[in-house]
Amino acid sequence: MATDYDAPRKTDDESSAESLEALQASRGGNAQTAVIDVEENDTAEGIDLPGADLSGEELTVVVVPEQSDEFTCSSCFLVRHRSQIAREKNGLKYCIECEG
Repeated sequence: MATDYDAPRKTDDESSAESLEALQASRGGNAQTAVIDVEENDTAEGIDLPGADLSGEELTVVVVPEQSDEFTCSSCFLVRHRSQIAREKNGLKYCIECEG
């Protein structure tokens, strides 16, 4: 944990008042908090929302073919505008970001 050395120091009385037990006692124990057990490497796809049944849903995606002013980079395979061509070698085109 990072320490801010410029912050004013607290006395022992102040730090004991801010302990976890003191904070829980001051809440009175009546407060309810929703807790979701999530690990660091979990993604949004791994969390099921209550009442969310999406099994009948279908995705509709329109695929647009490469336009005449675009190219596909041979390194990152992203479709980019022709103004971003950095190098062309053996018929393969490379973008500015991959050659940078």
